[in-house]
Amino acid sequence: MTRNKELILYIITILIFAVCSGICMGEENKLPAYAFLGLIIIISILFTLRRYMKIKELSEYLIKVQNLNSYDELNSFYEDMHFKNYSEGELSILYTEIYKVTRLLAEQKEKLIADKVYLADSLADISHQLKTPVTSLTVMADLLDDGNLPDEKRREFVDNIHIQLNRIEWLVGTLLKMSKLDAGSIKLKIQRVNMKELIEKAFNHLLIPMELKQQELILEGDAASECICDKNWTAEAVANIAKNCMEHTGEGGCIKVLFEDNAIYSRIIIEDNGKGIDSEDLPHIFERFYKGKNSSADSVGIGLAFAKQVISIENGTIDVKSQEGMGTVFEIRFYKTVV
Repeated sequence: MTRNKELILYIITILIFAVCSGICMGEENKLPAYAFLGLIIIISILFTLRRYMKIKELSEYLIKVQNLNSYDELNSFYEDMHFKNYSEGELSILYTEIYKVTRLLAEQKEKLIADKVYLADSLADISHQLKTPVTSLTVMADLLDDGNLPDEKRREFVDNIHIQLNRIEWLVGTLLKMSKLDAGSIKLKIQRVNMKELIEKAFNHLLIPMELKQQELILEGDAASECICDKNWTAEAVANIAKNCMEHTGEGGCIKVLFEDNAIYSRIIIEDNGKGIDSEDLPHIFERFYKGKNSSADSVGIGLAFAKQVISIENGTIDVKSQEGMGTVFEIRFYKTVV
């Protein structure tokens, strides 16, 4: 306790006060007065020492917390402490605030560890996704170097190179957009958007591939219906869902889009009559880099994850129902109030 200068100063002040009080008293009253003052000093010092002991416990608590490795260890350590015996007062309030801060720091530490693991897994997935097209490009570039290669094969390899390059460009572009959304560096322009125009914008670049597969697109809904969202980002999210439906629907299939608006929410329903999604894959299809059993060979596994991310930021939800061999139904809702 000698390191606490204010405590030493307090004791010296009390002693000086006691001596001065004794000097001012008569000879006959000095003994009882000194005894009484001594008792007061002892009681005062004991209470002060008790308070400093509890402050010391708080200091030791913080030192031990610094050496804990996990959030579970913090909870276990907290249960073992005896601070619950504190009565109401400033020290109890101080401990409570300290515990709140340490708990918050422990939660942030756990989150940072989880983020590092997620980042490592994501980098591994990205590396894997890029490895396939890069390897393919390398092989085709070597084949094109053959001067005896027929023109027909040369044209085929060049077309394949363009396909792989487009795949890499889409993958990198989408990952960059998702990273910006994660970091909050993109401000979405939320406004009232005509739903029919939104859907037409989303399907615009898919019309030719759908025509080649002889797939029919059916739009149903009130042309005046509106939803509250960012038109460009939402169109890209809807396009990823539509692309998934198109790829999993065979030739001559049908993709039906229903859109409507009511007092609570606006919704877009995209339905196909394709091969559907396996029941085991259904809970995971919005996870990044997840590829289901029925995924195409060119599937990367981030299109639906990107769609969900955008729609969630816009206070929306996305749900999916599917049955193998019967098709898949995606339902997007944009709520007008926080639900």
